[in-house]
Amino acid sequence: MRSRGVTIVVHVDGDLDSRQYRVPQWAFEAGRWGAVAIALLVVLFFAFAEPLTHAAARVPGLEREVARLRQENGRVQQLAAALNRAEANYQELRQLLGVRSPPAGRVTTPSPDLMRAVAVRARQPATTSRYGVGPSRPDHWPLDVPGFVTRGQVRPGDPAESHPGIDIAVPAGSAVRAAGGGTVETAGTDPDYGLFVLLRHPDGYETMYGHASRLLVHDGDSVQAGQVIALSGNSGRSTAPHLHFEIRREGRALDPLTMVKQEN
Repeated sequence: MRSRGVTIVVHVDGDLDSRQYRVPQWAFEAGRWGAVAIALLVVLFFAFAEPLTHAAARVPGLEREVARLRQENGRVQQLAAALNRAEANYQELRQLLGVRSPPAGRVTTPSPDLMRAVAVRARQPATTSRYGVGPSRPDHWPLDVPGFVTRGQVRPGDPAESHPGIDIAVPAGSAVRAAGGGTVETAGTDPDYGLFVLLRHPDGYETMYGHASRLLVHDGDSVQAGQVIALSGNSGRSTAPHLHFEIRREGRALDPLTMVKQEN
């Protein structure tokens, strides 16, 4: 039995004879599916060629960006090395001067409300200092700039109204001076007082300075009366820049206005 096939007749215009080509059925099917596959390959090529071409066009720009980033990274590493050297020199200088490093975990960075420090008044040469030397009772006003007492001491009665010290409104960054000579009991941070300094004086006296923007002393430091121990601010539970100032004796709060007066 003769196998099935496909006959292709070719007739050229003007020619009397025709040519016939007989193609087996399997060859015709194979050719047809081959054409379909080629068409699919062509479609896929054009579908992926544009993204590939676009990506290839971006390669030079990406290479330039990588080179730029490497150059900037080199500069950053040079700056980091310079900062490390400066820090090492700074630590060596601190050791030569005998300055102690702050204890681990101490809050020493200024709060966001820190403003430029106001000018600190200096006394005339050869004039006598109003502050004594060594440990002393807290009997000096803790500020140089004029301040306004916005809230006085409130004796414990209603816990919500209790206020053991006085609030003195002053610009943020004002120098806060020790009211007397003594030792730093605590210099740190508190949810209510914010950044604060607690000084211990002779005869059971203590003074508290709260809501500071920067602390300038550390636990255990010996301070003289009039020494700048902090800069005022608005840290902790506070609605405006001011200094919270307390005087205690044997753990009992005293009215600071009975012991210190604002000095002009």
